[in-house]
Formats: sequence, structure tokens, C-alpha cells
Amino acid sequence: MSIKTATLNGVCTIEIARPEKKNALTVAMYQAMSDALHAAKADKAVRAVLITGQPGVFTSGNDIEDFMTRAPGQGSEAMNSPVFLFMRALMECDKPVVAAVTGAAIGIGTTMLLHCDFVYVSDEARLAMPFVALGLVPEFGSSLLVPQLMGHRRAAEKLLMGDPFTPEQAVECGIANAVLPASEVVNHARRMAERFNALPPGAVREAKQLMRGPQQEELLKTIATEGALFAKRLKSPEAMEAFQAFFQKRKPDFSQF
Repeated sequence: MSIKTATLNGVCTIEIARPEKKNALTVAMYQAMSDALHAAKADKAVRAVLITGQPGVFTSGNDIEDFMTRAPGQGSEAMNSPVFLFMRALMECDKPVVAAVTGAAIGIGTTMLLHCDFVYVSDEARLAMPFVALGLVPEFGSSLLVPQLMGHRRAAEKLLMGDPFTPEQAVECGIANAVLPASEVVNHARRMAERFNALPPGAVREAKQLMRGPQQEELLKTIATEGALFAKRLKSPEAMEAFQAFFQKRKPDFSQF
């Protein structure tokens, strides 16, 4: 199984465990993560959720081959697909979510961090949102949240150019809380998650709702708009060229467009 889950000392751990594919996410993995988040939300013994990856890689984003053969459709079909169900489950998790970014976090590997409450990145981490380079558009609310965090100009570097950024830059712009040595990031994140065992769970849930509530409706609308454009772009000639270049291990040629 490429997603491992375990609950220990009040913390539900969701571990992305497909290191042979750089933790690339398949439709089945999105479904498993969605199910795990719903189960954690319903379990009174769970006080916090920890999402982590493997040494050297958090996730390289979507498994392109799997995604192209099982891509979400449009409209209600898209919003009920496993990837969007995962997005919604993460957004609606009323318990604190802590992410331990153990290495590369590409595409949704970065955008999912925008919806976590605490993010700790290893000093080996590399973050990037290369959607436009693949002929696509930003997703998971990143077109709204990243400019809010960074300002338009720095967001343009990350979302339009797809420039990668360092762990230190992730902290500077507000995506992450702290940078830690690679050997310490998971244990530190777990200790932070376990601190919620000593806090009143009802107050924690309501405080999180107050913090996130005012923007939730706007964020859901943004995700729906992004999703519709993303689905259209998947079938575009530009995206086809980008994906073919990826599989053929060459640079894409967009000069014809």
C-alpha cells in the first residue's frame, strides 16, 4: 500500500510511502488519504493529524501516467473525483494538521501545505509549483493563497515561472513554520502534534474554524474555478506537448503555439 496510516498517542499519521516513484500520487493514493482524514476527524482518540513522506522526498506530485489515464472529468464529476475529495477532506479537517516535509514537495506536494496548520521542512527540502510549465494552471486554491502570502510579484515567480524555492524561503513567505535537519523534521513535527493531547479539543476545533472560516467559501469557489480550467488544460495541445516531452525525457517545444 502506498499510503500508510497509524494512530499513536493521539496522532493519526498519514505517510506517503512510494519511494520507488518519488512518492508520486495516484488516484488510489488520493482516495486513501481522503479516507484517512475522514476517519481521523471522526475518531475522538485523534487529537491531531501528521502528514509525512519518505527520507528525501515528501511527494513529487501527481503520477503523470496515472493522472493522464484517470484524470478527473469536468463539473460535478471532477468535484467527486478522489483528488478533489482529498482536497476537501484536508480543508474540512477540524483537527490540527501538521506536515513534516522530508524532501522534495512538487506541485500538490507544495499546495497541500497551504491547507495544513503547521509545516516543518527539512533542510533538504525543495518546493515548486510547476503547473504552467506543464501547460496547466495552479490548483488547490494556490492562485488565491500564494499571492496573499507572498505578494503578486513573488507569487508570479512561483506560479507563472514555476521557480523552485528553498526551505528558508518557504519559512520567509509563511508557507512553513521552521527548517530542521532532515533527521529531526518528523520527530519534531510529531512532538508538536502530540502537544494537542494536553489541550481542550473543543476549543482547538472552534479556534481553527474561526481562523479559517471567513475565507472558506471564497477558497472553495477558487478551487472549483481552478479545477474546471485545469481539466480543460489537461486536454490542450500545450499540455500534450509538455507530457510527451516528459515521457520522452526532452525539453518541451512551445514555439508552435
